[in-house]
Amino acid sequence: MMTTMAAILGGLPLMLGSGTGSELRQPLGIAMVGGLVVSQVLTLFTTPVIYLAFESMNERRLSHKSRTAPVRHAATEPAE
Repeated sequence: MMTTMAAILGGLPLMLGSGTGSELRQPLGIAMVGGLVVSQVLTLFTTPVIYLAFESMNERRLSHKSRTAPVRHAATEPAE
């Protein structure tokens, strides 16, 4: 997050600058700042969603495994 903020703040002068040649640098600043903002928002939203999806898959797998595996108890089985 801090690296992204530093890059965004570094791109703001490109995006907001005026003066000689600014019409050539401004699109670069807009693309840079816009891309960083979009990628940061997507990362902040998708990382928890993916984590929760994997956690849910793991819980389902463990519950399915416990239902299908025979349970053996030493007290109820005859000694061999």
